[in-house]
Amino acid sequence: MNRWINGALISLVLAPQVGLQAGRLAGQQGNRPAGQQLDAAAIMEKNFQASKVTGIRMEASMVLINDKGQQRERRNTSTVALQPNGVDSKFAVKFSTPADIRGTAFLQVEHSEGDDDLWIYLPALKKSRRLVASNKKDSFVGSDFSYGDVSLPKVSKYRHTQTRTEQMDGVDCYVIESIPVDDTVKANSGYSRKLTWVRSDNFVETKVEYYDEAARLLKTQRVTKPQLVDAKLGRYFPLLREMTNHQTGHKTTLTVLKLDTNVPTPDELFTTRYIERDVP
Repeated sequence: MNRWINGALISLVLAPQVGLQAGRLAGQQGNRPAGQQLDAAAIMEKNFQASKVTGIRMEASMVLINDKGQQRERRNTSTVALQPNGVDSKFAVKFSTPADIRGTAFLQVEHSEGDDDLWIYLPALKKSRRLVASNKKDSFVGSDFSYGDVSLPKVSKYRHTQTRTEQMDGVDCYVIESIPVDDTVKANSGYSRKLTWVRSDNFVETKVEYYDEAARLLKTQRVTKPQLVDAKLGRYFPLLREMTNHQTGHKTTLTVLKLDTNVPTPDELFTTRYIERDVP
């Protein structure tokens, strides 16, 4: 396996969002939405719940673009499922190409009352390695996404403030500043603060700015093409994510090529035994 990839392996994708109709935002920046009394934490809670899909399977293309414009593609298949408590999700991704990372896999099982279970499988080592909270700031397969970017963090881990409202991609958005509640959360994530543009119509984030521990702008994520995957619950899954690292000039795009909803997601799919199996 590419030595750089092998050393960098730690974080990925995917973070979706939902929503109940929240009403239109007032036209002026800084005004709150007409008829709405949502505070910043409540908005972020809706944003968090928006990604809680019952069960999906997708094929995706991850393209890594360096500062010279050179591209490398990784193909993967992912499965996401909602746990019985209706809050925590399970996520498994396996890479099929290129050959140097074929079989590499990542497993995350969320626990709202404690630390999430995180595992990475490297075929060269022929065993799964358990990750710890401090790994959440590390890169996943050399991409500009981190393990902590794979799924939305627990709302209670941050202090949230609505800074203003403005349009993004023609849609009214709440702009929420999120600051870690303590130094441990800050160190584990690698972020001193985040700014999130949350759509008022479905509570899917459309843009996120990440600031490093020195308060400098580190990365920007753009989230587009949210697809409704559960009309009853109002759940959405974005089909395109793009993460730009402003300090290195690197960029990563994650494009969903095929999305199947309400698919069977047996518990065995979310085990280290399963991610250690050869890819189909």
